[in-house]
Amino acid sequence: MMEKDVLSETQKGVKSRVKLASNIQRYGMVLVFFLMVTIITILSPRFLDPRNLLNVVRQISIISIVGFGVTMVIITTGIDLSSGSVIALVSVVTASLAHPNQYPLIIPILVGLLVGGITGLINGTLIAIGKLPAFIATLGMMITARGLALIYSDGRPITNFSESFNFLGQGYLFGVPFPIYVLALTALISHIILKHTKFGKYVYAIGGNEQAAIISGIDVVKYKILVYTYAGIMTAIAGILLTSRLSAGQPTAGVGYELDAIAAAVIGGTSLNGGIGTIPGTILGALIMGTLNNGLDLLHVSAYWQQVVKGFIIVGAVLMDKQRRI
Repeated sequence: MMEKDVLSETQKGVKSRVKLASNIQRYGMVLVFFLMVTIITILSPRFLDPRNLLNVVRQISIISIVGFGVTMVIITTGIDLSSGSVIALVSVVTASLAHPNQYPLIIPILVGLLVGGITGLINGTLIAIGKLPAFIATLGMMITARGLALIYSDGRPITNFSESFNFLGQGYLFGVPFPIYVLALTALISHIILKHTKFGKYVYAIGGNEQAAIISGIDVVKYKILVYTYAGIMTAIAGILLTSRLSAGQPTAGVGYELDAIAAAVIGGTSLNGGIGTIPGTILGALIMGTLNNGLDLLHVSAYWQQVVKGFIIVGAVLMDKQRRI
């Protein structure tokens, strides 16, 4: 009888430790975020200034929006390296249509979304139908889109925008930067798509086990193309906001943004093995990076060291993901 009691207690202890480890892995980045905020606030009380907090959220809005599409791509076990270059292409095309008294505001926005959607459609087609590895297909698009941006703009920035277009990236509504509203809307839409639609269920199914998804009747080719197209549209929205914020369509814009978007998704819990990922998690990942950059700026830490710290956080996030998979 005593042996059974000892065995029962041992099993309970093992279960409690497993549950604790699982919770640490699941909410580890939330704890990291709050710990980071606490330390930065102690070292620099200016961090909690409302204007600074709004600035942090505005700064992460563009990376977060790109990250929403990238999150869906990674959930399907894919990758998108073209985001930064697509931002540049959307930027110069949109800028050329946004001059004062040229076209209504809706025209540059729709054309920008169309350009982003087409690049995503091409990526998805090459991957789903052409059977190219996502790394190669999106790497090719990264190079091509950057080249097209340079050709279209002749390698020069395009400036002189209408006031309505400038408002998109620089304006305030009820004291809150307009890009934050766009961030909230795209986050809500992306979350609903992933968690409450057939499309989202199929995205997780494809990432969890593509062969099983095919056997169960899911049109994997169709949904992969749709995922990359959606990622292209999200990138286009980010490109439009960035163009407005910079007051220029830059053919060199967006350099490294694809890596920041991937990092935000991975830090936020999206698994590189596919099948796992959330939109709130991606926002959390972007907040961690944005808070880190802002806090270190307030503490006058070199930007070089910021890159080093960011690298450690990314590696740590991937290690946590691997532990969760074991």
